[in-house]
Formats: sequence, C-alpha cells, structure tokens
Amino acid sequence: MSKIDKLIARLISKPKDFTYNELQTLLSAFGYNEVQGAGSRVCFEKKEHKIKLHKPHPSNIMKFYQLDIVTNELKNKGLIK
Repeated sequence: MSKIDKLIARLISKPKDFTYNELQTLLSAFGYNEVQGAGSRVCFEKKEHKIKLHKPHPSNIMKFYQLDIVTNELKNKGLIK
C-alpha cells in the first residue's frame, strides 16, 4: 500500500488527528495546487475544480467538517471511492 493510499484510507476513516500537512500531500498527489486566500482561507485548485477551506489554527489538526468537505469533493470527482 503506497503512502497516498494510506492517506486516502486515513481521510475516509476521519481520524481525530488528520493534519493539514497530510491534506496538502494528498491533494498535491491528485494534482491540486494550493492558493492562499485572505487570512486563513485557502483554495486547492485543479483545472476548473476548487476545494475551499480555512487552514486550521492554532493547531495543524483538521476539523471533522473539513474532512467531510474534502472527502465529498474527491468522491464527486471520482478520485476516491
């Protein structure tokens, strides 16, 4: 199982300790580029598709609703099952 496959499995399981760095690695592997927005807003872009989030702060741990957003977006694009 590759590193990306393990990150996909972690994302789908919605762990309490999924980090922003792991999200960056995963979305980068799918071809998304991170674009900094105003304040803590970020957008991950791939061609015409965008995933908009707030960077978690003060810690690096993603919130459950953010994991849901990313999981649903990737499922809708057919990148994960």
